[in-house]
Amino acid sequence: MKSHPTLLLAALCLACTSALAQWQWIDKDGRKVFSDRPPPQDVPQNKILKQPRHSAPVAAAQPASDAAPAAAAVPPTAAASSAAAAGKDKELEKKKAQAEAEEAAKKKAEEDKLAKARADNCERAKAAKLTIESGKPLRQANAQGELIFMDEAARSAELKRIQGVIDSDCRR
Repeated sequence: MKSHPTLLLAALCLACTSALAQWQWIDKDGRKVFSDRPPPQDVPQNKILKQPRHSAPVAAAQPASDAAPAAAAVPPTAAASSAAAAGKDKELEKKKAQAEAEEAAKKKAEEDKLAKARADNCERAKAAKLTIESGKPLRQANAQGELIFMDEAARSAELKRIQGVIDSDCRR
């Protein structure tokens, strides 16, 4: 019965070999590489020395001119998954286009609102300019809140300010 633990240990060791490095290849510098993962796509098939028993051979990277034949050689399951991915891409593109349209509509509404405010400012500035140019005595509040009559310097300064508003908001 002492051989029973030995057999158990041997069985465990054999079961653990699947977790050990199963891939072996020669890299571009000529060194042997051991890994539990397949080599990169740029490693040619003839440089792969060892691979797991149950894995498909690693396909070497193909130049862009061979892209069409490679697409024809895709297995049906891969083609179905790529079609599903293309469906997701279409959904994503549709959502992206919808978001862009909403953003454009929001921007247009904001521009319309600004244009309306500018037009309103323009009309008010034109009316104020007519009032100041009329020559009638006008009153304004000073720093203490008292109403005082505008002298020529104050009229000139207010007219200049109003003309600036007209120049910026009344261009069409």
